[in-house]
Amino acid sequence: MSARSAETSAGDGGRALRAGAEAVGTARPSYGYTPEKEALIKRLHRIEGQVRGIERMLADGRYCIDIITQIAAVSTALEAVAFKILDDHVNHCVSAALASGEPQIAAEKSRELLEAVHRFARAR
Repeated sequence: MSARSAETSAGDGGRALRAGAEAVGTARPSYGYTPEKEALIKRLHRIEGQVRGIERMLADGRYCIDIITQIAAVSTALEAVAFKILDDHVNHCVSAALASGEPQIAAEKSRELLEAVHRFARAR
């Protein structure tokens, strides 16, 4: 990677590195979750339905604890999706960056992973 490419990558939040590392020879980048994308989308649709159910519970004046229980279920379901995507990211994107032999790409993916883990941990 050239110095100019590294500068561009650092200045754009890493998008250039992602594009360069994951879209080699393809028009559309492939990510770790790609093989399971449809299943993940279905899970998110179920979660969306749960959230709508919570809205109906509020509108119907349901008991507080029942609503909190459903909110906890939605949070757990979203965490499961996030962990799955994070796991796929480590096993695909980070692994490929480390195997590439490109120290800049490996360092960027490692930094990106740590930032994501920190964001996820703060959100809990």
